[in-house]
Amino acid sequence: MRAKPSPRPASRPRAVLEVLAASLKLGLTSFGGPVAHLGYLRNEYVVRRAWLREEAFADLVALCQFLPGPASSQVNMSIGMSHAGIPGGLAAWLGFTLPSAAALTAFAFLLGVGGVAGSGWLHGIMCAAVGVVAQAVSAMAQKYSRDAARAAFTAAAAMASLLLPSGLIQIALIIAGAVAGRLLLSGQGNRAGTMPLSIPRRVSFVSLGLFVVLLAGLPALRALTDLPVIAIVESFFRTGSLVFGGGHVVLPLLHREVVLPGWIDDARFMAGYGAAQAVPGPLFTFAAYLGAAMTAGPGGALGAAIALAAIYLPSFLLLIGVLPFWNALRERPGFQSALAGINAVVVGLLAAALYQPVWTSAVFTVPDFCIALGAFVLLTRLKAQPWMVVALGAAAGEMIRLAR
Repeated sequence: MRAKPSPRPASRPRAVLEVLAASLKLGLTSFGGPVAHLGYLRNEYVVRRAWLREEAFADLVALCQFLPGPASSQVNMSIGMSHAGIPGGLAAWLGFTLPSAAALTAFAFLLGVGGVAGSGWLHGIMCAAVGVVAQAVSAMAQKYSRDAARAAFTAAAAMASLLLPSGLIQIALIIAGAVAGRLLLSGQGNRAGTMPLSIPRRVSFVSLGLFVVLLAGLPALRALTDLPVIAIVESFFRTGSLVFGGGHVVLPLLHREVVLPGWIDDARFMAGYGAAQAVPGPLFTFAAYLGAAMTAGPGGALGAAIALAAIYLPSFLLLIGVLPFWNALRERPGFQSALAGINAVVVGLLAAALYQPVWTSAVFTVPDFCIALGAFVLLTRLKAQPWMVVALGAAAGEMIRLAR
């Protein structure tokens, strides 16, 4: 029997608090990555609370797969907006991201106090991250590169990204994937029913306009000023605007944004990425760690808040802007084909990141390779939780250090 959605609460403040409480619970318990997060969201909002029907939940998942940004966070924000308006969406974002963002900010502080040199457990986390990313590449390839044409898109994108490492090349590859998909991958998309969530169109137009203004204006503002905060906001906002394919894809984009300018070194970057696998909630909260640990900007809790807000803002603006037009747009076969091409290219970008920087910064010896391989097997064959794999990698790394 399908659950019937409950009537909208009479009190908007009470509804916002309900969203915040539900999202905070999810933020504290949602281990396992974006796919697992969707299962947690469905159980909480469809089965337990009956805030929306199964069909509406499926429509929201479909929408958020089509938008850049973290899909599970966008689904959560959409449900928050359906229950308590735009304030409910903000409350959903805050509750879902706060626990992992706070944990990663604290981790950045601990690394700053204790350093990274000679830490066996830290190197073990970095090796385990190799297995985590390899598992993500494998799973995404099976879904998005399952035929010869899309596999060719993936291989070409990976080679181009490695041979010509720059943020502009990644943007060009995503655009090329959309064009090639539109021309060569007809009939690749899926359809679903209508979505009963609506936002006034004037609000949507304002939101889309603000997104465009920020995406175009922040680079110009950055070029005209020497303020590190502007540079950080521009880098993280642009990254959040270009991430297709899930949280793991943020890795190569952020690496080029923060490591190449010297804001953070490879060891600290990969340490934070490994730690992000061990906490619940969305992987995008890795931005909070970077904001706290980077030498640019204010650092600490303020730097974490700035980076986190900047990388999530594009998702929020696009979600508000697209919702009223979603049902008509998703019926267009050309749009679905273009997205199939983008997804295949994204797999290639993540495969390139698996080699550089993930592999090259972690795997130097046979024991390093064994930790990475063990992590991959645990994830793919034994279906272990990522946080458990990261913890085992840290323990193995420390044991290897003590044995030397």
